[in-house]
Amino acid sequence: MEKKIIKTDAAPAPIGPYNQAVQFGNMLFVSGQIALDPKDGTLFQGDIAKETEIVMNNLKGILNEAGMDFSHVIKTSIFLMDMGKFSTVNEVYATYFTGNYPARETVQVAGLPRGVQVEISVIAAK
Repeated sequence: MEKKIIKTDAAPAPIGPYNQAVQFGNMLFVSGQIALDPKDGTLFQGDIAKETEIVMNNLKGILNEAGMDFSHVIKTSIFLMDMGKFSTVNEVYATYFTGNYPARETVQVAGLPRGVQVEISVIAAK
């Protein structure tokens, strides 16, 4: 099996030496997404709910490019600057799934790229 690089304009271009996602067989490994507008690279900061929505929509764009959607997600990793905002992030996150939720960890971190409040990555499979 070869790895296949997934690239879409529906999510922001990488800001470092990595790809939006890599598919290997039926597995898709999606890099962490932050609240960057895929159209112009504008960073949204402020409201954690809006930040999370942008992140989830970026993930959706990458999943769709690989022929998948959130029903294919088997694992998510959520990185938060403030665990006190977990419930707000969780409310937005939950709207993207319909039952059979993926495995997940949520951790508070000391810092995230560009000073954002939340970063989320996923692993999906067909």
